[in-house]
Amino acid sequence: MTEEKDNHFEVIVIGGGAIGLASAYHLEKRGCKTLVLEQYNFKNQLGSSAGVSRQYRIPYPEDYMVKMAMDAQPFWDELQSRTSRKLLDKVGTLWFGDPSVHSTEGNIAEAEQALKSQNIPYTTLTSREIEEQYHFKNLPDTYTGLFQADGASIDFKATIETLYEAAVQSRCVTLREKSPVTEIRQAGKLFEVITPEESFICEKLIIAPGPFVDNVVNLLNFKIEATYWNMSSAYFKKTDPKIQYPTWFVFQNAVGENGNQFYGFPGVIWDHPEYIRVAPDFVINPLSDPAERTLVANPQELAYTSEWIKNHMTGLDPVPHFTSTCLIALSKIANKELLIDFAPSYVPNHKNIVVYATGWAAKFTPFLGQILTQLALDGHSEFDITPFQLGYRFFKAI
Repeated sequence: MTEEKDNHFEVIVIGGGAIGLASAYHLEKRGCKTLVLEQYNFKNQLGSSAGVSRQYRIPYPEDYMVKMAMDAQPFWDELQSRTSRKLLDKVGTLWFGDPSVHSTEGNIAEAEQALKSQNIPYTTLTSREIEEQYHFKNLPDTYTGLFQADGASIDFKATIETLYEAAVQSRCVTLREKSPVTEIRQAGKLFEVITPEESFICEKLIIAPGPFVDNVVNLLNFKIEATYWNMSSAYFKKTDPKIQYPTWFVFQNAVGENGNQFYGFPGVIWDHPEYIRVAPDFVINPLSDPAERTLVANPQELAYTSEWIKNHMTGLDPVPHFTSTCLIALSKIANKELLIDFAPSYVPNHKNIVVYATGWAAKFTPFLGQILTQLALDGHSEFDITPFQLGYRFFKAI
């Protein structure tokens, strides 16, 4: 990590979570003098990088998302070469439930069509086959499923630590934590980025502070159209030590007020190995601002999760342990999650300001770092990101 006193950088990355560190990782490969500013400590639990596990999966209802997941694989392989810790535990992805349900994750039938169009192998399953092969129980006869073998459980903690260590070891990258950006000034083609303790000059900006994106882009006189979720999570103790699950997601319509979508992971050696993580994929009390977040999981969401485990999973005690939250910003784009674009045209020097905002992006972490780097340095990406370049609709002037 460089200790130069010179405050001039080619690129300043605002946000030191997974995507910001992945951007620094690829900027370093280009020999780019880079500064990463993090408002909290690096590797904190206060934003969308919170927690230790994420799902990597291929099934999506859109062809371009399936392709993006496949395009991400070589970047995971390359990052894996930097560490002895296993980043992706390939246990497969199981989607099951009501085939008519559409959710934030997609739809089972549409995902099958997208997998077919991209020639991705998968297996279809009946309700009984899901119970027999994957330890679920009491599923309605009408439920169907698909299993895709390339799905994995991501050791997200190891991923972030690998990216962080790469930045620490780099001569091109400078890290500054406890450095919230309070002002962004422009002088010609240069930016002056001001924090409470220091100010820095750069030629290009990558803005990737997760759910805190509005705190930054408001300084450039625009905002993101987004909603905020304080996602709950918990671990459930194995009553059968041999029980194992793939990564999975269930599609259901809500019954009364009992919640609907749930997802889960296998037991993992890197965190509470005698437990299995299961979480609700719905929020009872959405937030209007990330400042409203809490580190305490919503008890009603956990209660619905426990009830679902009791009714439909085997080998687990339904009492939640090790509860936590993760703060997520989600775009208001129907069926689309990610916003990757330049700042709007009314912002001076907008083509030198790259913004990543909203969505479930952990599964693309090293790949997104490459995309943001190419946008910042080259003005375009070799990958087709047109489905995500929707700033003209979802960036609003203030």
